[in-house]
Amino acid sequence: MGYASQMTEYQTLVDLLRDRAEKLRDQNAYTFLADGETESGRLTYRELDEQAKAIATEIRRHVPPGTHVLVVYPYTTGLEFIAAFFGCLYAGVVAVTDNPPRSSQGLGKLQERIELSNATIALTSKPLLSHIQGLLKKVPELAPKFEQLPWITTDSLNPKLGESWSPPDINPETLAFLQYTSGSTGTPKGVMVTHQNVLHNSEMIYQAFEHRGESQGLIWLPLFHDMGLIGGVIQPLYGGFPVTLMSPVALVQKPMNWLKAISRYQATTSGGPNFAYDLLWRQATPSEIKKLDLSSWEVAFSGAEPVRAETLENFAKTFAECGFRRSAFYPCYGMAETTLFISGGRKADLPVIRYVDRTALEENKVVAVESDHRSAKAVVGCGHGWLGDEIVIANPETLTRCAEGEVGEIWLRGAGIGLGYWNNPEESDRTFKAKLGNQGGFLRTGDLGFLENGELFITGRIKEMMILWGRNHYPQHIEQTLETCHDQLRPGCGAAFSIEVEGEERLVIAYEVQRQFLRKLNVEEVIGAIRHAIADQHLADVFAVVLLKTGTLPKTTSGKVQRQVCGRQFLAGTLEVVGQWQCQELQQSNISDLVRREQVNS
Repeated sequence: MGYASQMTEYQTLVDLLRDRAEKLRDQNAYTFLADGETESGRLTYRELDEQAKAIATEIRRHVPPGTHVLVVYPYTTGLEFIAAFFGCLYAGVVAVTDNPPRSSQGLGKLQERIELSNATIALTSKPLLSHIQGLLKKVPELAPKFEQLPWITTDSLNPKLGESWSPPDINPETLAFLQYTSGSTGTPKGVMVTHQNVLHNSEMIYQAFEHRGESQGLIWLPLFHDMGLIGGVIQPLYGGFPVTLMSPVALVQKPMNWLKAISRYQATTSGGPNFAYDLLWRQATPSEIKKLDLSSWEVAFSGAEPVRAETLENFAKTFAECGFRRSAFYPCYGMAETTLFISGGRKADLPVIRYVDRTALEENKVVAVESDHRSAKAVVGCGHGWLGDEIVIANPETLTRCAEGEVGEIWLRGAGIGLGYWNNPEESDRTFKAKLGNQGGFLRTGDLGFLENGELFITGRIKEMMILWGRNHYPQHIEQTLETCHDQLRPGCGAAFSIEVEGEERLVIAYEVQRQFLRKLNVEEVIGAIRHAIADQHLADVFAVVLLKTGTLPKTTSGKVQRQVCGRQFLAGTLEVVGQWQCQELQQSNISDLVRREQVNS
């Protein structure tokens, strides 16, 4: 079973890393591919321990234990980020990780993160600090706030600083870091994650994925957020196995680098959101596929957004000839509020796919149909809970348990659930302390789904559900329909959302155009195909359609479509539109009312 089977040995993440540094001293822990192809650095457990001690010592010179410390690094310096993150833990301070700003707009978001988290110092690299200072010239109004914040560039620290380090006074209940939600349905909120939360969730993943000391990870996800941080940085450390890390920017620039790296390092565990698999099977050429060897891939996890049966099927068929096995697919479910992992199946099992009646599903009922039924909707199972964690389906209005065969809100109880949202007691009580009858302590996920023989199926989100012509509609169902309605649309890059027009909820579609069609776009034909597909498959009419420039649809860093953000940008006229249609003009009063309402809801 390896070191991870001795879970009770570790009270904190500091205990974990120190143990690895002692017992696996010079074993390689992390390898980084800055450009997705060339190794730019490696870290052993001993080196990480030494760097964390030096950074922790410097942090203590500035702030006391318990302080919130911003941790922000370029995507291309993953090893420095890892050392800084553990430096915070070694100092007994609370890490606040964030996305590196690439523009003046990103700088504004970083400032918001600093203010929301009450961070009083920041850790970064010299190149990124120089980049931030350059951006401040474009938005001088932010300069005073950034200049008031002490910045520590960890790549300029003397490594001998750690010689005077002493262990922090922390325990399993100590707050380790603030993990901000993706912001896919509103303003990001900082989940308070303890050392115990992380260790419990790490054991869940270790058992569910059946990791061992001989496992090999390959992760391209952003390291500052849950899938990259917990799955890509902490899980390999917990399991005592090496991991190769890539910049997410490298995946965007050359998607095939992901599979090439799996082939090169013979990775056993790797994965990401559904869109990444969808992107790869569509783009891979026969000559590229012949050069790959994916036979080592044992756990191809898919999470963070709805897992689509069509994507699993197409990916498996496309890469079967280079050794990819359909059984490697591992659909799972998780969220920032639960540290990361909530549910997953047995590693050896094939993905569970059920076909249900789409119309009945919109009425919160689960009715099984054959796959060729006109109203058939394929839903993929995301496994079950682990280590005694409890998953229930509740009626979000009556707050009572749903019957078998009913769709409701997914509620959870378990040791991996965070303490609540930082500095947001009202939302924390509403989300983390829900009661189901006389039982309390449930987390309300905001996600809709159902259970079948213990298997969890996700169907959508409460906040994004639309009521059109008196019927419930899931936006992702409409978006999926549109993917194949015209070849000039970019798969996986559309948003369906509703706005209020004269007291009525109306449907709006925003969809990216594939880059090669931008100059020869047939706007009327594409929009006509969209309207026809929605009327035919969903019995709904469309109020407006906007076709977008490639790569401009609002998404989170983990690839989730930000439908509410898209709605606000549509009303504000800030989407990068290359073609549009709407059945009538929007009234300014409607726009103002909606923007105001969205701000309140956020």
